[in-house]
Amino acid sequence: MIDKARGLPADQVFLDLEDACAPLAKPGARKTIVAALNEGGWEGKARVVRVNDLTTEWTYRDVVEVVEGAGANLDCIMLPKVQTAGQVAWLDLTLTQIEKTMGYEVGRIGIEAQIENAKGLVEVDAIATASPRIETIIFGPADFMASINMKSLVVGEQPTGYDVGDAYHYILMRILMAARATDVQAIDGPYLQIRDLDGFRRVTGRSAALGYDGKWVLHPGQIDACNELFSPRQEDYDHAENILDAYDWFTSEAGGKRGAAMLGDEMIDEASRKMALVVSAKGRAAGMTRTDRWTPPAE
Repeated sequence: MIDKARGLPADQVFLDLEDACAPLAKPGARKTIVAALNEGGWEGKARVVRVNDLTTEWTYRDVVEVVEGAGANLDCIMLPKVQTAGQVAWLDLTLTQIEKTMGYEVGRIGIEAQIENAKGLVEVDAIATASPRIETIIFGPADFMASINMKSLVVGEQPTGYDVGDAYHYILMRILMAARATDVQAIDGPYLQIRDLDGFRRVTGRSAALGYDGKWVLHPGQIDACNELFSPRQEDYDHAENILDAYDWFTSEAGGKRGAAMLGDEMIDEASRKMALVVSAKGRAAGMTRTDRWTPPAE
């Protein structure tokens, strides 16, 4: 699976020492991960390792062995089930000590914090600002559902009997606000029914529509759908680029130095430009090309 992951069109791969790794296998898995990171082949991908929950006996050895062994080839440590800012501060300090000891650049290795229970959600603002290393806040749906006694066995799906609204909207929005307030990524967690692509699309579309930056995939079959859903539609990408071109022209000397103008039947202004920048950036990151181009009116 590690070898296959190197060639998949995902933006990030994380190697897991937590839930995907049985307790008796964890010591050996650390060595496997160090070797895999040092072997290379991860070009174009963020390289991340998820260590164990800080309340367990494994976490400090996870961090020490992985970072000492492969810190030069590691981008982030993912800390699961984060409940307090103090847990992030512990990881920050430990990483700093290892970096100094090993001669690594201090502060280069980032932290991804996974929110998986009610305590973590209540503390998410403090968690997001607990360290300058924080790069990402992640929603962990399965453990979160268990932690609040949600009556469902299908991760991310609406619980039976909840027939009004979206049972996850508050959680997703709460994490998103903490991430946006601190200018870090917000990432949605996994959809475990890996053969149910329709279900994956439905759940992924929800977080993509809210403005999340991405979602975990557990199987290669989910990747194309995920990349598609987090990219703008072609018509939206074209429209965003046209807004940017038109607004740039209308605010110029040639365009009359106007702060607000009409683009077809739509009024555009500075707020329109900011919205267009978001859609344009997503499209450019996805490698999209324009199929329609606005041109200034003839004089």
